[in-house]
Amino acid sequence: MSNDRLPRDLHPVAWWIWALGLAVAASLTTNPFVLLMLVGVAALVVSLRRSDQPWGRSFRLYVWLGVAIVGVRVAFWVLFGGWTGGRVLLDLPTVPLPDWVAGVTLLGPLYAEALLFALYDGLRLATIVICVGAANSLANPKRLLRSVPPALYEVGTALVVAVTVLPQFADSARRVRAAQALRAGETGRVRRLRRFLVPVLEDALERSLALAAGMDARGYGRAGAATPVQRRTTGALMLAGLGGICVGTYAVLDTTAPRVLALPMLALGVAAAVAGLFSSGRRVDRTRYRPDPWRWPELAVVASGVAVGTLGWWLSGHEPTVAYPALDALPPVSGAGLLLAGLALLGPLCSPPPRLAMEVTA
Repeated sequence: MSNDRLPRDLHPVAWWIWALGLAVAASLTTNPFVLLMLVGVAALVVSLRRSDQPWGRSFRLYVWLGVAIVGVRVAFWVLFGGWTGGRVLLDLPTVPLPDWVAGVTLLGPLYAEALLFALYDGLRLATIVICVGAANSLANPKRLLRSVPPALYEVGTALVVAVTVLPQFADSARRVRAAQALRAGETGRVRRLRRFLVPVLEDALERSLALAAGMDARGYGRAGAATPVQRRTTGALMLAGLGGICVGTYAVLDTTAPRVLALPMLALGVAAAVAGLFSSGRRVDRTRYRPDPWRWPELAVVASGVAVGTLGWWLSGHEPTVAYPALDALPPVSGAGLLLAGLALLGPLCSPPPRLAMEVTA
């Protein structure tokens, strides 16, 4: 068997780029068929390539969070309404509100187009959350910290601690449920829920804080000395980069602005920001033991995510009837939409199977 096909953990940055590509494509469409295909691809990849570590079991929580997002979005639209015209599904009475909330209606007629609009919009946000959850379930957050640029190491430490809360929550829920199944307790729903939630939240927070304390004890994010000239240079580059990115982004969105302030200014701002990050990273002293390799499976996964995001952007601009379907007809699906799901699945299928903890300890 080739070394590239042996069980190993893929580079965490590759999984995050792939998932962000799916999230970008999901943000550029409201077609429910395309969104459901992206959700299906994310779920299939997680089931095939996740490890048996605690973060690998957190994907289900993101799926339920996505379901809750869709439900809240639909319920919010039914409650506040605001849609006029179309086919009435349910003629609810309108509740009068005070004058200081003019423009807001409570209940009222429920139109089919309004319900579909809320469903499509909520499904889009849920798909983005599920794609991010797929990255969090596939990528090792501790290995991801080693790939953070030195200038962002302190921020990366905080982000790693934050993103491990939900995986730790899933693992704590499994452990507490198994422990409570071995002994008798409260039988009422409210008391049983309280008896379950309190130890789960306590255990998840304690383990995340223990991770933060362990990182601090090992010197993560410790900064070295920097001369005043280096600090001023870094600050000037970061300010110039931020200004260039802001001006370039505004010029790209405003078609009346001079074109020289659009992409050229945006490119200069990004270059200045990268130079500032590189200059700031010089003062961070750290070493890495066994850096994560970049091989052709990582490149295939990254190319898959970039291709999906690019194709989603093309779909929204060249096939708007597919990307943003009408609310009074069945949403169409074109060849580009099917290719989107195929490209999203092609890269992860080229990745090696994950290395399981039971295989390491055997």
